[in-house]
Amino acid sequence: MVDYSPALMTDMYEYTMLDASLKDGTANRKCVFEVYTRHLPEGRRYGVVAGIGRILDELSRFLLSDEDLRFLSDRKVVSKETISWLENLHFSGSIKGYREGEMFFPNSPILQVEGTFGECTLLETLVLSVLNYDSAVASAASRMVSAAKDRPCMDMGGRRTNEWAAVAAARAAVIGGFQGTANLLAAQLYGLKAIGTAAHCFTLVHDDERSAFASQVEALGRNTTLLVDTYNVEEAVKTAVEVAGPQLGGVRIDSGDLAAMAQRVRNQLDALGATNTKITVTNDLDEYALAALQSAPVDSYGVGTMLVTGSGAPTCAMVYKLTERENSAGVMQPVAKKSKDKASVPGRKLAYRSYEYGLAETEHVISGSETQLAEYRPAEGWKDLLVDYVDHGDIDSRYQGHAAIADAHEYRAKALRELPITAQSLMKGEPVIPTEITVL
Repeated sequence: MVDYSPALMTDMYEYTMLDASLKDGTANRKCVFEVYTRHLPEGRRYGVVAGIGRILDELSRFLLSDEDLRFLSDRKVVSKETISWLENLHFSGSIKGYREGEMFFPNSPILQVEGTFGECTLLETLVLSVLNYDSAVASAASRMVSAAKDRPCMDMGGRRTNEWAAVAAARAAVIGGFQGTANLLAAQLYGLKAIGTAAHCFTLVHDDERSAFASQVEALGRNTTLLVDTYNVEEAVKTAVEVAGPQLGGVRIDSGDLAAMAQRVRNQLDALGATNTKITVTNDLDEYALAALQSAPVDSYGVGTMLVTGSGAPTCAMVYKLTERENSAGVMQPVAKKSKDKASVPGRKLAYRSYEYGLAETEHVISGSETQLAEYRPAEGWKDLLVDYVDHGDIDSRYQGHAAIADAHEYRAKALRELPITAQSLMKGEPVIPTEITVL
């Protein structure tokens, strides 16, 4: 992998702000920053949080090498005094927020970062770039999984995005409900199920389709999936069963009218005795195409472009805003923007979800001072949505690695079932539950 420092995955102004604040003494003021979105993508009913585990991975190595420090010095990004401060860079603050796989809505306090201004401000771009993209992919994946019903969806989008985004997308897709990925690096890093057999070029490099199928079956076994639309689908299916026998694992269709083609292929496979052979379809699928295929005899889907681009919403428009800071007297003070259409809610937050008859009814965001929030008592039955990820620099490893991804995968399905059923509608609409903000 590329050797890089996540502490440089940032915008220059974060370092220039650090430099200025170290000179005027505000860098060491205690602060609380909050990540939230002002709105969901147009027409979306909910969003799915993803990317927390990746942030924690990056945070564990959030430091600067001698080469990095020379770069900042040579470019005169910061002063010599700030270079000395950065030599001991280590995040010593605390982070809490929504868990991966949780649903979020406008103004949900998805992540809260507490520490000194100096260390917190350096995290802004990294945190936002991870959460905005990963959550966009997980949200799209969740909609696709709902549209697919019980049929598994697989990530095949690596070739449609940046090479590193492909790895992040694979992880986020699994959190969003997908079952596996074609991306081997993602499978290696995160312990994901890897899938894939052959492309059209494999058929074309052989003298004929039969030779290609025979080679693949010889290498991968009868349970492999053969791609049958390079030439003539009907002839290919016949050849596939002749080569592999009725024990053929699967066939893949990547073009044409997928519903009509799947029906014909299913009938042909059954007539040839391959009644257990599965049908996978690919070809620029999105949640709407998946919904249209519900009545077709399809067993699984491979999704690419629309998954890794958030199905038209490649970002969640999340922002990272200062909501509380220590003033010159050493007292913590809520702060907020008052900009037109961009006003923020002051103070640190609590977040709960209330339910009626087992279904989510309202998202409750409670804002106030640390003392006020410590004394706040939610109504009976409200679910606390915040978990602690980092405690004074100590990262909770339970939210990293494969087990955390598997937990988030299961949690998303549970959290979605707790929302009103209209959450799964593909029709454009408002967020499925309202967010109520209370300032203490």
